[in-house]
Amino acid sequence: MTENDHIVDVLVIGSGGGGMTAALAADACGLQTLVVEKSPYFGGSTALSGGGIWVPGAPAQRREGYVPDPDGVVAYLRAITGGLVTEARLRQYVDTAPKMMAFLEQASGWLEFVWKPGYADYYPELPGGSALGSTINVPEIDLRKLGDQEQHLLAPLALAPKGIWFGPKDLRLFYQVRQSWRGKAVLLKLAWRMFRARVFGDRMAAIGQSLAARLRLAMLERDMPLWLDTPMTELITDASGAVTGAVVQRDGRPQRITARHGVILASGGFDHDMAWRKEHQPVLEQDWSFGNPVATGDGIRAGERVGAATELLDEAWWFPAICWPDGRLQFMLNERMMPSQFIVNGDGERFINEAAPYMDFAHAMIAGQQTGVTHIPCWLITDQRSFHRYVVAGHLPIPKVPGAPVPTGRKIPQAWLDSGVVKAAKSFAELATAIGVPPDRLERTAQRFNELARSGHDDDFNRGDSAYDNYYGDPTLPNPNLYPLGKPSYYAFQIILGDLGTSGGLRTDEHARVLRADDSVIDGLYAVGNTSAPVMGRSYAGAGATIGPAMTFGYVAARHIHATRRPLGTQTATKLQGGNP
Repeated sequence: MTENDHIVDVLVIGSGGGGMTAALAADACGLQTLVVEKSPYFGGSTALSGGGIWVPGAPAQRREGYVPDPDGVVAYLRAITGGLVTEARLRQYVDTAPKMMAFLEQASGWLEFVWKPGYADYYPELPGGSALGSTINVPEIDLRKLGDQEQHLLAPLALAPKGIWFGPKDLRLFYQVRQSWRGKAVLLKLAWRMFRARVFGDRMAAIGQSLAARLRLAMLERDMPLWLDTPMTELITDASGAVTGAVVQRDGRPQRITARHGVILASGGFDHDMAWRKEHQPVLEQDWSFGNPVATGDGIRAGERVGAATELLDEAWWFPAICWPDGRLQFMLNERMMPSQFIVNGDGERFINEAAPYMDFAHAMIAGQQTGVTHIPCWLITDQRSFHRYVVAGHLPIPKVPGAPVPTGRKIPQAWLDSGVVKAAKSFAELATAIGVPPDRLERTAQRFNELARSGHDDDFNRGDSAYDNYYGDPTLPNPNLYPLGKPSYYAFQIILGDLGTSGGLRTDEHARVLRADDSVIDGLYAVGNTSAPVMGRSYAGAGATIGPAMTFGYVAARHIHATRRPLGTQTATKLQGGNP
């Protein structure tokens, strides 16, 4: 390793939404920028995500005539973060996120954004919250546009059948396949997409795959270098403690990269470092994370080694899920909003509004587990009518279709029952025995739930009161989230404590600069996304509340580096080729 193998203006560690946005912003400022990525694939957890970007006041909203009040949005964030996040960071996010989106739209024709009103903020009843929502999406894209870069895009953990993809509102309508003609239309649309994929070779992608692909295409348009298979192993500091670059492992040897103006850590959290996670999150039994497979906390640890403080390492972007015996994870989202279901702990009792935002639901699981009553796992209880009417655990409630890419038909798949993850019984008492809860309590819980459902209001937990609860509910019912359980068979689905990745990380200020324990700044070092402590605190404002801040503070970091860039001295930047090594 020579003294300086490469010299750049800005070094970005990580190629998710935050990293690529930071790189595009730095490049637009005239700063020579290099992105290095540990994985053989680009996209990070963004590529695995739903692709939503929570940006109140985004240009896409303004084009539709909707302009949320920034002060109201700050008040909303202040309420849900409960004093854990500085006013300066909250204000920076609200003020800058729309500018970030405007910048991206102007930077490249690949970067199109749309707003589909109706997916509410997660606390729409709070002052500043919105029932219309502020989740911004990108349109679908044919991945063939990436050319040979398509092979380097991080693929989803659960590959959909060829040709299957969902646009921003397709999924909601798909869940209504038995309730509305629009749901049936989505089913026909999916069949047509599968046909086109097989006959014409379409390789369409939406949500996070489309967002990651579009950001990469914007980088390629500018001939910006992205080095894959290049993990960062340590940060380089000078005598004053300022970060001046990093050592990376590339082509089988360490290489020293000097960053003349700044290093931006965008390498994700420590999703899959189970030893570290259990140290801070002892309720975790095993790796149940949907996050980027290579997210093991490299950036956070590197920051700690140069004196950075950390915050909220006990937190994650929790998401209740099913874990099948082969280790495959499956989100439990719409199922918790179904009307004829309730969820019980080890005592056979309800413990929260089942349709609550996933962070709140998971926090209730954790708090309950800490009382000594089993909440991890808990069990979703439903009936035969619901199984025949709603999409449950990926099962499509239509007649049996031989060779279908998802389970169909009127019977619970035998493989589900054999797995032990799903139980079936002819009575609540029998079901209670199968899942290990007191039969009398489960029967009492079922009776109480049915009484509440018949009354039309959940007096115990207020399920269905929020516009958020209603989104994946049944729109044909007076209360989309409440209906009595009827005749057997009854089913129980085991729910574990999944997550989208860890959320705690390095302490940062409103400019995304990394801070020490005394709040002094580590010059030259910035952190965004899951490498930094979250601007959302322990909460989640709405769909896209991870990617929105990652991209926004990536943009903030790049702009701050440009505004405060160091004198260059005699070092000359290395001429780097765009694309991959």
